[in-house]
Amino acid sequence: MAGGLASLEGLVTVPRICCRFCNAPLQRVFVDLGMTPLANDYLTPEDLFRPEVFYPLRAFVCERCFLVQLPESEKPAEIFSDYAYFSSYSDSWLEHNRAFALDAIERFQLGPESRVIEVASNDGYLLRFFKEQGIPVLGIEPAANVAEAAEADGIPTLVEFFGADMARRLVSEGRQADLLAANNVLAHVPDLNDFVEGLSLLLAPGGVATLEFPHLLQLIQGCQFDTIYHEHFSYFSFTTARQVFAHHGLTLFHVEEISTHGGSLRIYARHADDGARELTPAVEQLLATEERFGLGRLETYLRFAELVRESKRNLLRFLVNIKEDGKTIVGYGAPAKGNTLLNYCGLGTDILDFTVDRSPHKQGRFLPGSQIPIHSPDKIREIKPDYVFILPWNLREEIVEQMSDVRQWDGRFLIAIPEVQVLA
Repeated sequence: MAGGLASLEGLVTVPRICCRFCNAPLQRVFVDLGMTPLANDYLTPEDLFRPEVFYPLRAFVCERCFLVQLPESEKPAEIFSDYAYFSSYSDSWLEHNRAFALDAIERFQLGPESRVIEVASNDGYLLRFFKEQGIPVLGIEPAANVAEAAEADGIPTLVEFFGADMARRLVSEGRQADLLAANNVLAHVPDLNDFVEGLSLLLAPGGVATLEFPHLLQLIQGCQFDTIYHEHFSYFSFTTARQVFAHHGLTLFHVEEISTHGGSLRIYARHADDGARELTPAVEQLLATEERFGLGRLETYLRFAELVRESKRNLLRFLVNIKEDGKTIVGYGAPAKGNTLLNYCGLGTDILDFTVDRSPHKQGRFLPGSQIPIHSPDKIREIKPDYVFILPWNLREEIVEQMSDVRQWDGRFLIAIPEVQVLA
């Protein structure tokens, strides 16, 4: 299935699938990763005896606005209402957000009279740092199980999907945001225009909205195909994001390139009629960088699929050779990106004996599709494998440090993105 439509030189006719921003017909395939289950649909032992549901994982690129996107395969309520990802289990991610919070408090002069609202607030991983400084906070999180953890930590959280209607209700209650954060959620919303309209409504006059999302430029440059999965409906360049926000009366006045998730953008938005915040030089600089790379030319996007197929072939050759040498390989991490990689490459327990994860919410379960068991990290120390395959490669420094004792038995770490590499 992988490569089926993409092999037609990226051209198919699917007139009923339209761009979720500009409504142009989607006819060009960016990459086809075959049939996969939902990346965060982790299996219980009982699930192993039931059939799994697989969906096409095929990304398109809009020829008008160059938004890379997946058609909606499953309703958001099916994906996010009971969610396995808890942000607080990554030390580096917590430090990233602590530093952002302290910087934002100083930069935007936030205090007890301010209000910070975060959309997709998860387990309160970010809002806790504002709350510690005495700043009123409010989280909005559709996954009830994750929101419960935030509430237990003293973070008031509304369990609801965010959009324009919810924003209007909060505004009518006198609850607008002086700082409106929405980190790693923009890609997750199928109704993009409704979501950004909601941000515009909820943002107080003179307020600032900040969003973080993986940068499409880095995805293409680093062949980060594993970051494509069903809960990510859209993949943004800065150029396209700027168009989307401008359409809803928001101006992106500043942008920062950050290292999270393999290369992300942090954008800063204000109301278009707010003249107090001028555009910074970073805006034009990044627009120029994207233009030079070719993000305004269709052929740049159509070359990506072959890079992905080559990456798959190289990984399979490497892993098969290791196994034929009698070596043991286990995984580290149970991230959604790892499930895309394993399912696209057809990797199961014939290659990886098991994987491990720090989150107790994943331990004792099995990866979707591949059905690889998930254990505690202590299992690695018990088995002493020859290779530890780091699936969340964007956290490789943190993981290598946490598992440094792997080298005591001459174990080695490896990653697959942007290319197969045994870490020194």
